[in-house]
Amino acid sequence: MYQQYAEYEACILGLGLAIDMNIQELLVIGDFDILVHHVLGEWATKNTKILPYLYCVQEMIKRFTKIEFKHVPSIQNEFADALATLSSMIQHLDKNFIDLIPIRIHNQSTYCDHVEEESDRRPWFHDIKEYLAKGEYLEHATHTQKHMLRRLANHFFQSGGILYRRNPDLGLLWCVDVKEESRLLEEIHAKTCGPHMNGFVLAKKILRAGYFWMTMERDCIRYVQKFHQC
Repeated sequence: MYQQYAEYEACILGLGLAIDMNIQELLVIGDFDILVHHVLGEWATKNTKILPYLYCVQEMIKRFTKIEFKHVPSIQNEFADALATLSSMIQHLDKNFIDLIPIRIHNQSTYCDHVEEESDRRPWFHDIKEYLAKGEYLEHATHTQKHMLRRLANHFFQSGGILYRRNPDLGLLWCVDVKEESRLLEEIHAKTCGPHMNGFVLAKKILRAGYFWMTMERDCIRYVQKFHQC
């Protein structure tokens, strides 16, 4: 079962990278036949925990003009073997050489900084849901804000009216609003783990429970500061 999660997460991560690179036609080769048959609709699954992953892949497929899934047994997967061989053969003449990492400094605050509850009482993820559902931007949004919203939306998908955050380490996380956030902070801090806990540990506990919001660490740190025992 855990292998299925890992295969779906790897597939979602790969598709996300291809979308970021604006690739329109893609051939996906995998040695995990269950995933390939699920995506192609040849096999059905009754596992409710796998369904959100499957729906996520199906939504991402729509972003390509042409995409094909092909199952190849691991022993016949020459591409994977070739990449592994190449990576072991390539060496820099200077062993101390480190590739440069380009860093851009933006003059404006990014869209991710603005995640507080708005005056119209809409949740922080309202704009992301609107963009995913209708392709609509904020009214009077600047070019930079539109660009950041598109990049931000690549890490989310919605199914059945629920927005999920894709995470390669923890799978799919349920995005919650301010009201649900307060309930989770109180319940997980008090009932599950007791009062002796710092903010970072509390945030990790909430992630492991399968929930997410943008300002988790900051809110968890502020929450535990109210308890002297912490």
